Amino acid sequence: MTKKPCIVLVTGAGGDAQGWGNMDVTRCVEKAVQANGFDCRIVLAENRGEMKKGLEEGPCDLVWSALYFFTTREDIIGIPPDAVWVADVLDEWKVPYIGPSGACMKTLIGKFDTHEQLDKAGVRVPKHVLCPPSSPEEIRFFPAFIKPNGESRSVGISDRSVAQNPEELKAQVAFIRKELGQPALVEEYLPGREYTVLVLGNGKNREILPGEVTVAEEHFGKYHILRSDLRGVGLTHLVLPDAHKEEAVALAEAASDALQCFDHVRIDMREGADGKLRIMEVNGIPGLKPVKSWSPQIYALYHKCEDPYTALIGKVVKSAWEKIS
Repeated sequence: MTKKPCIVLVTGAGGDAQGWGNMDVTRCVEKAVQANGFDCRIVLAENRGEMKKGLEEGPCDLVWSALYFFTTREDIIGIPPDAVWVADVLDEWKVPYIGPSGACMKTLIGKFDTHEQLDKAGVRVPKHVLCPPSSPEEIRFFPAFIKPNGESRSVGISDRSVAQNPEELKAQVAFIRKELGQPALVEEYLPGREYTVLVLGNGKNREILPGEVTVAEEHFGKYHILRSDLRGVGLTHLVLPDAHKEEAVALAEAASDALQCFDHVRIDMREGADGKLRIMEVNGIPGLKPVKSWSPQIYALYHKCEDPYTALIGKVVKSAWEKIS
């Protein structure tokens, strides 16, 4: 009998804040990996020693981590200066893994760095400044949009995130610094529709699937933005886009190539005042909650199969396996 490749899922306390979800979600991923013909097991780790022990306790042909770096925090990403990045450790051990490289992951988790790299590659992003090192008094574009530089899931986003003047901007930058302990990314405010694009697989087998993000008008506050209280409560939905589809695909393809993303990423973009899309964020470990997370929702819009969630997981794992085989 031919031995099945074993996929090891690595997660820990930060799995929900950083990556695809909590232990219940990890078990759903495990079940879906197994349904696609692979062996699969879960390793819980809060440091490299625990991961090493877990990997050595059984077979390991390919790792899929829900963690950017090891942490004991469950609430926010909150990148510490001494963070030990999982992909770096796996590279050191020469263990293959699913997802972007360690260098790419570090770029993606810092939205300013993502903007800078994409801008240099000629991929459209908003005007952007990081505070600090820059000072709020130096910003010259309004309205401005202020968000934490290293979070996801709309953490730190509210109607106060849109600043119409220097005083409002300064107050929100200070709030992010105090409450989340990190720099604030200040962007030009993009007032149009929002899109998120699922990028799956590699090379000629890559799929790029755009979805439009919708929220009923009554749930918005002062601004049409995805506040943190709109995420994960069934108020945000995805639909097939009726505009910008080709533009979103082209932009996502260019961004994926410029950043050298692999296997499974999700790219958020928004329509500017000029009607053109700009990339806001590239998520290196997209959420995988069945039904609720955006990757499964988008995949189900394009693949009308009996079990789109299992098919999605299979696409990610098989693409990654082909990459190293």
